[in-house]
Amino acid sequence: MIYEAWKDKTAQFQTVDVRHIQGNFFPGLRNKAAALEIGEGLHIVQTFRPHPLYQALEELGFDHYTEERSPTEFHAYFYRTEKKSQEKNTPFRPLALLNYPMIDEDLGHIAADFWELTWQNSKRTLSYDMRLLLSLTNAVGAGRMRQATRELVKAYHHGVESAALDDVFELLAWNQGIGFFSSEIGPSSLFRAYKLIKTMEKQGKCREEICEKLQENFGEKNPEVQV
Repeated sequence: MIYEAWKDKTAQFQTVDVRHIQGNFFPGLRNKAAALEIGEGLHIVQTFRPHPLYQALEELGFDHYTEERSPTEFHAYFYRTEKKSQEKNTPFRPLALLNYPMIDEDLGHIAADFWELTWQNSKRTLSYDMRLLLSLTNAVGAGRMRQATRELVKAYHHGVESAALDDVFELLAWNQGIGFFSSEIGPSSLFRAYKLIKTMEKQGKCREEICEKLQENFGEKNPEVQV
């Protein structure tokens, strides 16, 4: 539904100003959105264009429109056109983006646009799955096991088969060397998450149950992967 069809209703939307809020406010916003009926909406005020919210609320059945009132003031309107479940509930939303406006509001704007260009833009040729796996291996190469673990969990949640992860870890052993693999990758949260997947699959557990266990053991509350 185009914005013109519902713009007259925005005055009745609940307004949530998230500028300069520290911490993860996304679960609260998602719960507010999920409680709304068709024909109701949310008005979000942020210092940058809130790209991560677009897909998240679209999954719940919301259209959106964003008004830029200044380079550091964006008003995003979300209007519910249908009710969808929260089954997808993708792990690890890009919460680190919230750190940049604290440093500089212009930097926050740039970081959000860069994230959208990298992960959401239709110009990308490689599939989302492939980009997650490439990001995982690049993170290992840079010594960022926190990021690598997050990418693995997202990749499996998105449908990447464990056989593809086998290939990734085989290539890591080849490129990084057996010594590095044994001392750095083997004891890491990244490899523990991989072993959890392999173990539960051998036990005959379904992907949904494995994803729940991954989020329980390697979710945002885990200090080894939180941002």
